[in-house]
Amino acid sequence: MADKRVQEMMQLMASKIRAISKAISDDDVENFLAQLLHAKRIYVIGAGRSGLVAKAFAMRLMHLGLAAFVVGETITPALNRDDVMVVFSGSGKTKTVADIAETAREIGAHICLITSNADSRIGKIADCIVIIEHQRDEVDDDAVEFEIRQMLGEHKSFAPLGTLFETASIMFADAIISRLMEITKTDENALKNRHANIE
Repeated sequence: MADKRVQEMMQLMASKIRAISKAISDDDVENFLAQLLHAKRIYVIGAGRSGLVAKAFAMRLMHLGLAAFVVGETITPALNRDDVMVVFSGSGKTKTVADIAETAREIGAHICLITSNADSRIGKIADCIVIIEHQRDEVDDDAVEFEIRQMLGEHKSFAPLGTLFETASIMFADAIISRLMEITKTDENALKNRHANIE
């Protein structure tokens, strides 16, 4: 591929993400929104860059006034039956994340999976699944899938290390927040009032 200007790469990524957005199921989105709106508490989790997307989503949920927590943080309370766990995982089978999701399911939590792979370990136990992107390299050993992705990248894509999934995921998460603001009739001033003021 010939060298491209950064701006052209951005435009190419934007066009790919536009195509990804058009493929997202309306029913899946409505199911996800319903899970969030009916949750007593929302827990988010992801590994690596997907974990950063999860943290950004939890922050926006908190700004919206919802009880949201990041799995693994020291102040995160115990998860209870009927809480919701939102999992960001492109493969749907990263071992550490899948182990935690299965434990949450055993406790009685609802699992919402944001993924490229519905037919996966986490997908099999999820109450709702939103498919973000379909083109991913298959890895036989799911125990090391995440580490291989981080070291080798996904060579089908011009964007390294799963970038399209994570970039599309954060845009999806922000769009969900915008829709929740509409549904709950929450204006931006309310979000600003919950924004950190001691940084």
